[in-house]
Amino acid sequence: MSATLVVGAQWGDEGKGRVTDLLARDVDFVVRYQGGNNAGHTVIVGKERFALSMIPSGVMQPEVVPVIGSGVVIDPKVLLAEISMLEERGVDPSRLRISGNAHLIMPYHRLLDAAQEDSRGDRRIGTTGRGIGPAYTDKIARAGIRVQDLFDRDFFAAQVEAAVADKNRLLTRLYDQNPLDPVPIVEEYLCYADRLLPLVGDTSRLIWEALQDGRKVLLEGAQGTLLDIDHGTYPYVTSSNPTAGGASVGAGVGPKAIDRVVGVAKAYLTRVGSGPFPTELFDEAGDRMVDVGGEYGTVTGRRRRCGWLDLVALRYARRINSLTELFITKLDVLSGFPTVRAATGYRHAGQTLTELPMRHTLLADCEPIYQDFEGWEEDITGVRSFADLPRAARFYIESIEDQVGVPVSHVSVGPERHQVAVR
Repeated sequence: MSATLVVGAQWGDEGKGRVTDLLARDVDFVVRYQGGNNAGHTVIVGKERFALSMIPSGVMQPEVVPVIGSGVVIDPKVLLAEISMLEERGVDPSRLRISGNAHLIMPYHRLLDAAQEDSRGDRRIGTTGRGIGPAYTDKIARAGIRVQDLFDRDFFAAQVEAAVADKNRLLTRLYDQNPLDPVPIVEEYLCYADRLLPLVGDTSRLIWEALQDGRKVLLEGAQGTLLDIDHGTYPYVTSSNPTAGGASVGAGVGPKAIDRVVGVAKAYLTRVGSGPFPTELFDEAGDRMVDVGGEYGTVTGRRRRCGWLDLVALRYARRINSLTELFITKLDVLSGFPTVRAATGYRHAGQTLTELPMRHTLLADCEPIYQDFEGWEEDITGVRSFADLPRAARFYIESIEDQVGVPVSHVSVGPERHQVAVR
């Protein structure tokens, strides 16, 4: 059995979509295992840019079967709109398979998401407002509605009626919102059922049989390690497990099936939303990273916070995920910086820290200890071999390897799918 896992090694937005698109050339299945339409993956094919939020990036490879696993929460309206977008642009999404065990994002989840975020005031988490957290809350509370429930009309209608009655108490009494009517919700979602039915099945069994037959499977996560609900900078995290352990659960495969774990990390660091960020920049260097790197969210359009690479956090990602290699993205964005920096440790209360502190409140007060690297002026967007990178750029990548203890296999040097320097 041979499964490869692509996992974000930072706070998400590392470029996992283009990495998955590249690696998907050599696999048969690409499986999205967690998250929802709160995370976008961008794939650039020639002059065309595809922004995907639900369908696995592997759909861009014509021979690949894209799979949405049980760990994903699905907004069917968004998913079907994405399917239509791909069809209109000449990409065949009929190969898509969806787990019947995946949970649905309902209209009341979106309303509750927005109301809860507003109620936090200065303690806002930075949620996208797309209902992801409330959908996972219902899942854990055993009050969720699954994709398979759509195909039993009476059962689905009863579930929605009970859920709306419960949510209306929250919406009206706690958040001063108007109550919802369950009838139009039922009618809307049952219309989605007709289009989804041919795509739904037991995806865990599908993946298992593929692995037994010697076929290659790629598991694709959304968000990143530092946003993991258990291992991230809580509470400024997502509502699922983007880390390697979550891949096994969300895809429905045993951990022994995964023999390669590719950690994706930018050559610098970005974060969306609130939360601690020790290497964040508030100067011209940070603004330049935003402008040159196009650092705006695929789904939300929000400006990303930018800073120097944090090797402490990257070592943490290596440990949490058992990374076997690193794929460094956006190295070209750093071209032209006279000096490139990376944090090798932190200072806090007179102490030097080389590991992430257990308490995120301490992380917010940490001062990064930087190692400075000579920059490079050369345009590297045409480089296709690691050996052809400028000496200073190679030394920077080699230093990341030494600090993290994981080999770098690929370095992206531009946004297009072919702009990769292979090690």
